[in-house]
Amino acid sequence: MHELGLLSGVVDAVSEVAQGRRVIAVALNVGTRSGAVPEALDGAWPIARLDSCCAEAALDLTIIPATVWCPHCHREQEIDEFFDLRCPVCGTPTADLRHGREFHIKHIDVE
Repeated sequence: MHELGLLSGVVDAVSEVAQGRRVIAVALNVGTRSGAVPEALDGAWPIARLDSCCAEAALDLTIIPATVWCPHCHREQEIDEFFDLRCPVCGTPTADLRHGREFHIKHIDVE
């Protein structure tokens, strides 16, 4: 489960910013194409936050859907299939993934 490693990095980054203050919540943006599984992140969070300023912090995940730019429709379209990089409206193949790879801290709440 690489989600534990990802969250360990999040805790390290949050600890630097929190500067010893107790963290109440950590909010993350997680893209559907980021490789991180939301359920695994939720499961790993209690372990990742142990003995840190995040020990009692809640984890708030915002899931960012994958979107591609369609050169035929001239629009950004949301896609569901992981390996199918084509416009869901007209079927035009595209490799222009606009969103869905995100994995970053949105904000933290501290005391």
